[in-house]
Amino acid sequence: MSDSLRELWLRGIAFNPAAPSDVLIRLMDRAAGKAGPWMCEGRDLPDDVIDAALRHPDRSIRRALACNRHVDPSRLAPLAADPSGIVRGWLAGGPRSRSRWVRPLPDDILVTLLTAQDGGEDGLLTEHEIVEELRSSRQIPVSFYRSMAGHEHPRIREQAAWRWQSLTPAQREALLDDPDPAVREAARKSCWELDPEAVEATLPSIGALSKPHVLATCALSPAVVEQCFADGMVHPLTWNRHTPANAVARLARHPEAKVREMVAARPDLEADLVTELREDPDQDVRTRARLHPFPRTWAEYWAIQRVIGHGADCTCPITEPATEPSPDWFAACAAAEEPVLRRVAASWPGLPATLVGKLAQDDDEEVRIRLACHHSLAPPDLLLDVFIRRPAHRPHLQTLSAFPRIGMAHLINHPDPEVRALAAADPALPEPPVQDSDESVRRAAATNPSLTPDALESLLTDLRTAEGAAANPSLPKARMRTLLDRCLNSATPPTASRREARTVSGGVNESHVGGGFESRLDPSVQEMDNGVGP
Repeated sequence: MSDSLRELWLRGIAFNPAAPSDVLIRLMDRAAGKAGPWMCEGRDLPDDVIDAALRHPDRSIRRALACNRHVDPSRLAPLAADPSGIVRGWLAGGPRSRSRWVRPLPDDILVTLLTAQDGGEDGLLTEHEIVEELRSSRQIPVSFYRSMAGHEHPRIREQAAWRWQSLTPAQREALLDDPDPAVREAARKSCWELDPEAVEATLPSIGALSKPHVLATCALSPAVVEQCFADGMVHPLTWNRHTPANAVARLARHPEAKVREMVAARPDLEADLVTELREDPDQDVRTRARLHPFPRTWAEYWAIQRVIGHGADCTCPITEPATEPSPDWFAACAAAEEPVLRRVAASWPGLPATLVGKLAQDDDEEVRIRLACHHSLAPPDLLLDVFIRRPAHRPHLQTLSAFPRIGMAHLINHPDPEVRALAAADPALPEPPVQDSDESVRRAAATNPSLTPDALESLLTDLRTAEGAAANPSLPKARMRTLLDRCLNSATPPTASRREARTVSGGVNESHVGGGFESRLDPSVQEMDNGVGP
């Protein structure tokens, strides 16, 4: 048996949805090489397999499980207190294969990570680095942020104090008077954001990278506003809710069209300025101004801001807003003449079924695309249509439970191999195209459960189809065990030095997209980034 065929069988079995637990647990053996970590990271797992991974002595197995986006996150709770800080760090950072919508972690895991007193026994990360990874991961739900100011643990209240502007006045007062000195200190250091004079005094000591954020979010004194105009740094002022009315009027008449455009949809824009901007010589400015009176609040303004100008192939993260407009407002957007507003409505996952049905037939393609990507009630035929027409959305659409998997026979000769691969896996297909010219189509066809065990035998010995055939749920379990025996018995066990090699270089501030801790993990992680699963 060639090494190539062995690896293909291992990868296929690891992702076979019908593989029994005993087979999956054996794949965590070192002799299975990378198949175990791939499996632990890249697929749903039975409870007993999860338990085995949680207890596994090899941290590469536990680390891979920490990145799994298919397993119920509550099952990952033990990893939040794992002896290895690397494992905790990967759990805090979230799945390496980032989807547009990130599933939040349960509160108990968040509390464990946020209140840890150390970074683990391996000493490669500090608890502060792990917390920073968690903060940037999008795994903390808005509901948790809202509860932090009143949490029983002082470390959590301290975290809340650093989100000063998201707190209510009563919460701010409570934190300034908190019984814990660290919480009081954090609150004292944060309260300057809403004090114009304090902001003015603080700005000279703030770095160039942080200055635009301060100008866009904090309360500004007249002197700071004047300096922004003098320095040509007015863009942050256009969306700062604290920008004074006289400065907003000046921005609405700014010579730069982009500045006028950003001001045109502000909810606090005076009526005479709205009228003026609706006649602006720039089309984008006129479009924004026409959206009035819809953005009556800042929550509504940001709901529009997240949508406008992004285009049909926008794959921005789908996040839960800190504040959300009312259902009535979204319903009004769904009935609006402006396509931008209907796109806003289509992006809201709470839209009722009647309006979902209406927007699924909308004349504007971006409306239909946003509905397909954001709403669980989007019809399957719409999901398939967007999949075919817009390749940028394919990875996200295939994660949705409503995405169709059968009835694809009409697509089997489609010129796009990704579309053919989708059709090739349709279990209703009478003859899966295992001889297709494209590798991904052949692999998908070989996984088709309509294939008989006899047909699979010849596919298992062909390097072009072996991986798909090993992943086929129609493959008898006894045959899976036989293949696994052959693979493990013929393996050359990796040396401990190669298996446990670690490179301690680079900083934790490296991007976590595709895995932010690679520089502190074993070299096999770099290879795993080339793809997880068949």
